[in-house]
Amino acid sequence: MRGMVVSVLANDPVWVGLVVVLIVLVLFGYLLMRRTVIGLREGYRESQRRD
Repeated sequence: MRGMVVSVLANDPVWVGLVVVLIVLVLFGYLLMRRTVIGLREGYRESQRRD
């Protein structure tokens, strides 16, 4: 039963597209948060050096 559900979903281009879009959004969110945190950390360190 489970194998049948997986094969039906894997062959449906709409489900495959939705999964790909979700994966891309999660990856984009991760990279955006990572860039934000790294930028904040560098800004904090730079401001400490100036004082």
